[in-house]
Amino acid sequence: MARRGCPRAPFAWVVHDQLPEAHVANAVPGCSQAWESLTGEEKTTYAEKARKWNNKKHPQKTIKKTCNGPDPVPAPLTTKMPSVAPLPDACALSWKNDEAVVADIFYFLDIYSYGKLPPHCEQRFLPCEIGCVRYSLQDGIMADFHHFIDPEVPPRGFRYHCQAAGDETHKIPISGFHLPRSCYAVVLQELVEFSQPGRGAQPRFFCRSNDRFRINWCLGRMASITGIESHWELFAVEDLIMKLYQRKYQKEPSTGWVYRKLDVCLWDFSSNTRCNWHEENDIICCALASCKKMSYCISKSFASAYGVPLTAAHLPLQNSDCDQGTNTRTVKPDAAHTQKMKAESSGCDKPLGSPRQNQEFVPSNRDSSCGVKTSPCETSVVQGRGVIRLLKSASDLSKSFRS
Repeated sequence: MARRGCPRAPFAWVVHDQLPEAHVANAVPGCSQAWESLTGEEKTTYAEKARKWNNKKHPQKTIKKTCNGPDPVPAPLTTKMPSVAPLPDACALSWKNDEAVVADIFYFLDIYSYGKLPPHCEQRFLPCEIGCVRYSLQDGIMADFHHFIDPEVPPRGFRYHCQAAGDETHKIPISGFHLPRSCYAVVLQELVEFSQPGRGAQPRFFCRSNDRFRINWCLGRMASITGIESHWELFAVEDLIMKLYQRKYQKEPSTGWVYRKLDVCLWDFSSNTRCNWHEENDIICCALASCKKMSYCISKSFASAYGVPLTAAHLPLQNSDCDQGTNTRTVKPDAAHTQKMKAESSGCDKPLGSPRQNQEFVPSNRDSSCGVKTSPCETSVVQGRGVIRLLKSASDLSKSFRS
């Protein structure tokens, strides 16, 4: 377990209990998470056990790092991490009436990072971009907040890992980025000012449930380093959608249906959605766009249900025509190399129908990534190749001359 003559750390006893026959250095990756999940009382128990063992084996020595190898215990943070409030339960969301729902203000938040580092690293994330929007069903997006963040130096040996993770998503380089970046203090101070314009009620932030740990950790990290503390209430946007649906229709939608609504690609290339840099470089992953697309999803799903007229603040302009009808197109290539695109739309679909009957959103013709142009809100047939279209038009022309 440990070399003879070396004091044992509390973490070593966790390894001994989890994997009695394993060497500490080999067992660190598997037991680091188990160590982090222990409560303070359980860690104290292991610390006392290590102290007694070390005093027995080394009665005249002060407990130090006497081993030449690295300490297997995850390195503690250099600054004290503040206690970040856990994700509140969905039952905390409630309104007196529909008017309160429409007027309520929500903040959609996302923070991008250079990948995710292992649990034994002090820096689990390196935040590099933050986006936030102030939104209500009544007014749509009222204001937005965006910053590129000056990241910390990646831990030794993880620079390539961090840059590779960024290249797979937001593509923001670690070094050599030509746009200005803001330090933690500026980001946090401006975020506090942005989310409390009237110094009234405590703001409520919403994010995707899968991103909650990363955002929670980044907020806590920035607060611990800068000393700027705020009591964040971080909810899951999936819970918000379910509560809005349940209040209006007196039933709950399926969880899969809610995730499909949030995962649509309808607004990936819409104008005024991404930040300027991601827009110019045509990169979909953008923290600001992530926040705006959450508000678009809620506007698309609930504005009509709560009697709110849609405006450019609710949805991008190119998606606000045809009374927000949903066009679902199916592309089927046949043996003659043609593509038939059928739009199945009633022109004015309901804001939220049955989860089983509701079709997935697909990008409209104006922001389609495949580049196929069709007329909105009507059935269209597009031939697959230019030669076939030319032959067909020539055939139609010859028939007209014969008649």
